[in-house]
Amino acid sequence: MSGIQEIKQRFGIIGNATGLERSIEKAKQVAATDISVLVTGESGVGKESIPRIIHSLSARKHKPYIAVNCGAIPEGTIDSELFGHEKGAFTGATNVRKGYFEEADGGTIFLDEVGELPLSTQVRLLRILETGEFIKVGSSRIQKTDVRIVAATNLDMPKAIQHNRFREDLFYRLNTIEIHLPPLRDRPEDIHLIFRKFAADFADKYSLPPVRLDSSAIDLLTSFRWPGNIRQLRNLAEQISVVEEERTLSSDILIQYLPQITQSRSELPVSMQRNNKGENDFANEREILYKILFDMRNDLNDLKKLTLDLMKSGGGDHFKEENASILSKLYNETTNTSKQNARMLPAPSHAVHSTEVSADEKEDELFYDAESFEDDAPISLHEKELEMIKLALERNRGRRKDAAKELGISERTLYRKIKQYDL
Repeated sequence: MSGIQEIKQRFGIIGNATGLERSIEKAKQVAATDISVLVTGESGVGKESIPRIIHSLSARKHKPYIAVNCGAIPEGTIDSELFGHEKGAFTGATNVRKGYFEEADGGTIFLDEVGELPLSTQVRLLRILETGEFIKVGSSRIQKTDVRIVAATNLDMPKAIQHNRFREDLFYRLNTIEIHLPPLRDRPEDIHLIFRKFAADFADKYSLPPVRLDSSAIDLLTSFRWPGNIRQLRNLAEQISVVEEERTLSSDILIQYLPQITQSRSELPVSMQRNNKGENDFANEREILYKILFDMRNDLNDLKKLTLDLMKSGGGDHFKEENASILSKLYNETTNTSKQNARMLPAPSHAVHSTEVSADEKEDELFYDAESFEDDAPISLHEKELEMIKLALERNRGRRKDAAKELGISERTLYRKIKQYDL
């Protein structure tokens, strides 16, 4: 276990949780091979540390190491970034350009957010994994490269495969070895250690005494769920280090920076409570609610059709007088119920549609699908969309990735919205 401690000190990893040390041990074991590795875990758990450990302990450590954020590269240019392009391959291609796979020849390439790759790029990546061959954009010449690929994702990959967002053959090729990093809530014994490290770092950075927590604040810190994991804890430590004049904090002060903690589990919506296995069912229940909402919309359409058919075939004014009012009342009650349910629903991350549209179009449609039921909304959907995007960016201090996750849309969709509204 001494080797694990040395690795943690070398890469600045804080914590002694069993799941964390198991992941580091696994990275150490596979480093000597050229096996492809898939690092999984929630956003903010520090997945970028694992590929650096693997590269530094491998025979490729003196060769290039390149980290690529697949979710931050626009879909139209990602093939050029990864595989390079020839002069004149597209508008603006004035020179021949090497891609990351050519530059990293002999070394390691880390593909962060690999689940965001377009399907066409996934085909090219699969070819590199299987044969080591690739073709530049605008070229017909096959080139060879020798790279070790480590990928990372926070997506539910089986679900992404089921929804045709990720190729199954590529998943199994990348997932030769899987290394899972546990979320911070599963490492309660490490939370205070990590906070103290961040507090000391920010004290040095801002030339201030380090903040400390009393016993009640420590209990509060370790009981919080930390949906943003280590990234969220770091932001909290920096905020407190700068804002608070008192350098020893009690739970009464700390709770002001953790507003969600004031809500008990009984006060939260059922969809935000956690099951006995500790798994978050919020996204699944949200999808179920939206499916119910869509089914109710179909029922309304069927009810309209039924009303017209019955009134046409009901035999005159007698039917109209006695039954039309009943059907109208039923229609109004169903409509009001739909509107009330729509107001209660959060913005979805995705949902299943019957028509074939792009993933981004689905998100744009569903991001405000609930609002479409509000016929008497006081402001336009565009204004509300702009307001929600601004609030999300402000809450996340301009970090687009975190804002996109909060809004339930992809980072690429958020980029397009920001450009559309000139934010």
